[in-house]
Amino acid sequence: MCVVSDRHESILKATSVVYLGLAHYSCMWHIWTNIRSKFKKGHLQLHELYFATARSYTMDEFNERMLKIEEVDMRVKSYLYDIGYHRWSRVHATVNRTFTMTSNIVESLNAVTKDARELPIFDLFEYMRTLLERWTKEKLSKAKGTFTYLGHKYNKELEDNSTLSQKLRVRASTDHIHTVLDGVKRYIVCLENKKCSCGQFQLDELPCVHALAALRHRNETYENYCSPYYTRKSLLLTYEMPVNPLPDEGKWEVPQHILDEVVKPPAGDKRQPGRPHKERYKTFDETKSKKYKVSCGNCGGEGHNKRTCKNASKKK
Repeated sequence: MCVVSDRHESILKATSVVYLGLAHYSCMWHIWTNIRSKFKKGHLQLHELYFATARSYTMDEFNERMLKIEEVDMRVKSYLYDIGYHRWSRVHATVNRTFTMTSNIVESLNAVTKDARELPIFDLFEYMRTLLERWTKEKLSKAKGTFTYLGHKYNKELEDNSTLSQKLRVRASTDHIHTVLDGVKRYIVCLENKKCSCGQFQLDELPCVHALAALRHRNETYENYCSPYYTRKSLLLTYEMPVNPLPDEGKWEVPQHILDEVVKPPAGDKRQPGRPHKERYKTFDETKSKKYKVSCGNCGGEGHNKRTCKNASKKK
């Protein structure tokens, strides 16, 4: 297990207290937004390079891409080094992050619950409960409707890898070790240890194109080489516990000491003037530019305004 979040100090402190000894990594997207705002050089080149570096499967790939980042802007390499490569790079992580490189799921939950945060506390909790109730039922129905060994997402990944593996040539060294030739490139696959020199097999915990080629050479299926968390069985276990409905308030059995407790408003700083900000501040490339059509207040035509209108006399 691990936690992936932005680099806010409060999150780092809280998770270190609540989850003792749990690995904490940084969302690669949030780091990129910091790079873009701090360093005003080579954004177009750095964007592709940075994300490719973060997703690298081998140290050789990582080091090669870091050299290219250094060529574009040496300050960016120093900044990434100071953060710690293990915080944002897949290949340096001390815990296998598999496909989780961002905190996008948190941003999605924030968007779904944005309006509900304006509700009183009880209504907010009830909104969250019904939301989880509906999601759990939908996910369970989807898992029950899956008839492949793996869940839909991972089965699709495996099918894509299987298609690409058809053109590869395989040479067996032992029962478990194979050399896979992809054009002029050579990869070593060890099925016993579930590893490939490309790095993808062991980090994704799913057979890569080279591993699938080796399995095809052995006339063996892939089931024993996938993470158990990706299977249909695990999906069913994940959503087997229902989120129970809540009875009417009149049916609640509330202890007397709870009824006697008086809840006072929090004692905090004075509320700041102005309308509270509800949404997070977005970076310039996240905001969608809106193109407004200029219309005239005199004649209603487009492409000019009231001051430059030549049809004012016609309207009269």
